[in-house]
Amino acid sequence: MMDRIMAARVFMAINERGSLIAAAEALDMSRAMVTRYLAQMETWAGARLLHRTTRKLGLTAPGQVTLLRCQQLVELADAVPLAADTQVDEPRGMLRIACSQSLALAVLAPAVTAYLQRYPGTSVDLLIGNEAVDLVSERIDLAIRITNQLDPNVIARPLGHCDSVVCASPAYLAMHGTPSSPQELAAHNCLTYSYFGKSLWEFTRQQLPLSVPVGGNLSANDSVVLLEAAVAGAGITLQPVHSAAPLIASGKLIAVLPDHQPRALGIHAIYTSRHHQSATLRTMLDFLTEWFERRAQSLEVGSPAAQRTQSAQNGMPTRSMGTIGDTQTPIVSHAPSVQYQVLNLRTRPSSSLDSSSRLLESARAESERSAINWASPWIWLM
Repeated sequence: MMDRIMAARVFMAINERGSLIAAAEALDMSRAMVTRYLAQMETWAGARLLHRTTRKLGLTAPGQVTLLRCQQLVELADAVPLAADTQVDEPRGMLRIACSQSLALAVLAPAVTAYLQRYPGTSVDLLIGNEAVDLVSERIDLAIRITNQLDPNVIARPLGHCDSVVCASPAYLAMHGTPSSPQELAAHNCLTYSYFGKSLWEFTRQQLPLSVPVGGNLSANDSVVLLEAAVAGAGITLQPVHSAAPLIASGKLIAVLPDHQPRALGIHAIYTSRHHQSATLRTMLDFLTEWFERRAQSLEVGSPAAQRTQSAQNGMPTRSMGTIGDTQTPIVSHAPSVQYQVLNLRTRPSSSLDSSSRLLESARAESERSAINWASPWIWLM
C-alpha cells in the first residue's frame, strides 16, 4: 500500500516547483520515485491531475481539488506529533509580540510579566510601534491591535474592547472653555491622530451614533505624544482610557463630554495560523484572553447618569475602582512583582518619543504651575 501522506507531499512539491525534476531535487529522491508517487496519486484520485506540456505542468480541475485535499492531509499529519508534544511539554522559547506603545505601557507589560512568572522557560521580545507589521517577514509571532477594521485575511482572536475618553488640561479649559456637546469641538484645537485619513471623532448618545469632524494645529502618529501635548495644554485629545486614566485621576487632565461615549474599539490578537502553534504561543493567547476578561470584570464602568447621581449623593465626583475579590485595587495588581526572564522592550524607529518628550517637558511644567484645580466628572483607576 502506498504512503499516501508522502504521495500528497510529492504532488504538492510538483505543483510548487513546476516540474518533476525540481520536485525530486527538493525532496531528495529520484525522478522515477516522484513519477511513481504521481501515478499512485492519480490512481487514488481516479482522475488525471496534471496537464503536461513541453514547457510546463498545469493542474487539471480535479488536480486543483486534489491539491487542496493534499494540503489539508499534510497539515493534519504534521499536527499529530505537535499536538502530543504541546500537550505534555511546558511552554518554552521566545515569543516576538508587536503592539502599540499605549497598550504596552498600560496593559501588556504587566500581563507579560505575569505570564513569564507562570512559565519560567519562556521569554518575550516586545516590539513597540503603531504601524502595520508583516508577521512573516518580521518573524513576529503575535500582534496586538486596537481596531474595528480587521483585514479579512488575517487570523485574529478578540481579547476585549478599548474605551476612549475626550480630555484636556485644566489650563486649556480655563482659557478656551469646556465643550458641552461634540459639535462644539469644531471651535477647539483638537489633537488628531495622523494615521487616520480624516479626523472624525465618533460618539454615541442613547444608542444614537454621531460623527464630528475635528481639526487642530498638531497631529501625530502616536497617541502617547498627543497625550503629553494635551497635558502641556496644547488642546483637546481623544485617548484610550487605559492611557488617560492615571492623568485624569491625578487632575492633570479633565474628561469632558460625559454624556457622549466615544466609539469603543476592539482589541485583537493577530497571528499567522491556527495550526502548528507552539505551546508558548498557544498558552500566551489563552493567558491574554483570560487577562483581558479579568481586566474587563475588574473595571466597573458606570453610566454617566449613574456617575452624576453618585456625585450628587457624595458631594464630589466619583469613579469605581477595579474590584478584585473583596478589595478595591488597581487592575495592575494582577501582575506580581517579579524579575523578567527576558523582556526586551524595543521601540520601533517610527514611534520613538525621546525628543518629543523632552520638547514637551518644559511646556508641561508650565501648564501644571498655572493649572486650576477643576473637578473631573470621570475618574478611571486602572
